[in-house]
Amino acid sequence: MAFRLRILSPGKTKKKYLQEGIAEYLKRLSHYVPIEWIPVTARLQKQNLPIERILDKEAEAFTKYLKSGHFLIVLDAKGKMRSSEDFAEFLRIKRDAGVPGIDFLIGGEWGISEKIKNRADEFLSLSRMTFTHDLTRLILLEQIYRAFTIIKNENYHK
Repeated sequence: MAFRLRILSPGKTKKKYLQEGIAEYLKRLSHYVPIEWIPVTARLQKQNLPIERILDKEAEAFTKYLKSGHFLIVLDAKGKMRSSEDFAEFLRIKRDAGVPGIDFLIGGEWGISEKIKNRADEFLSLSRMTFTHDLTRLILLEQIYRAFTIIKNENYHK
């Protein structure tokens, strides 16, 4: 079974410049690893529900897409911060150890349900700053691409 990456995030990216950036990095990454971006929709009326209920509904929607056997990384500002080189080594080790894939989960505007956090194998922080989930998608894809160029000892990282 081939090692694969999946990015699960709420909804679709609306801003054209971010859509273009995401598409570009998905295309670049396809030369290194099968990768899929999965927009997950909870289909709920946010204005009428308490935050905990919103998070529960989003957790139900995300759970439908999580793959058994995949390593689950939840992006969280309080998660582990890694250098680009450390992240590359982490991905290489998982790939070479026979892990079938890694699912990266990006939360919505209210964060991530404890139900999902309890399933996480690791929490990853891209920064101590907070980014929109749209921008987080692009930053994460760029860092994954950078990691694979480091693994392959290519010039992009330099």
